[in-house]
Amino acid sequence: MLSGLSPNDAELERERIVAGLRRRTHEVAADLYSPWQPVKTSCGANADESLRRCCSAAEHSCAGNAVPGSRVRLSRMDAGTSVGGVREPDLHGIEMDPDRANQLRGSLPSADVRCGDAPNLPWAAGEFGLVVSSTVFTSIVDHDRRTQIAAEITRVLKPGGALLWYDFAVRPNNPDVRAISRRTLVSLFPQLSGEIRRITLAPPLARFVAPRSWLLANALAAVPLLRTHLMAVLVKK
Repeated sequence: MLSGLSPNDAELERERIVAGLRRRTHEVAADLYSPWQPVKTSCGANADESLRRCCSAAEHSCAGNAVPGSRVRLSRMDAGTSVGGVREPDLHGIEMDPDRANQLRGSLPSADVRCGDAPNLPWAAGEFGLVVSSTVFTSIVDHDRRTQIAAEITRVLKPGGALLWYDFAVRPNNPDVRAISRRTLVSLFPQLSGEIRRITLAPPLARFVAPRSWLLANALAAVPLLRTHLMAVLVKK
């Protein structure tokens, strides 16, 4: 499949995304998103419950064949996502940045990690029961590129397979990213349907409150207007 961008524009967009990822690697503390951080501890239960509900909806739609923990092949679209119950040899992922691809191969030596570009996924149609996209699309500012990647994800999913999605619905203070609203998410995947939930207490607020009060952080996370991300499990029709 060909992108709507010209070859030159497509290359410039790839370079912009890679540069943004590398800059963030140097600017953000290595342990900011570590599981032992108070913000992760306090908000993790809410995320787990949202994931269970989304997966329950997907399970009813696809006879239990495309939820985390099932024996399915997983295309791991982002290094920051982990789905329990999937064996490492069943992990397949693509990474645009060669340095990040090599890091992934070192961490997951038995996984199939490719260095390439998501608008042209190197896998056959209908090859996967589950695709994970975590904070991927918000790094893409070009509409044509977003649409192309969404079409490729849909192509490699088998009928009844699911997309597990987690990404910003409210843009953070970062010029390199764009928010993905619920409406945009639905429009990107017209052949998929399922459960979409608003989750995650706004990270700046969570990082301020969680170290001081676990209870207050969880109470604030229950307020829909303070949630900044979407979690979804969308099943291919």
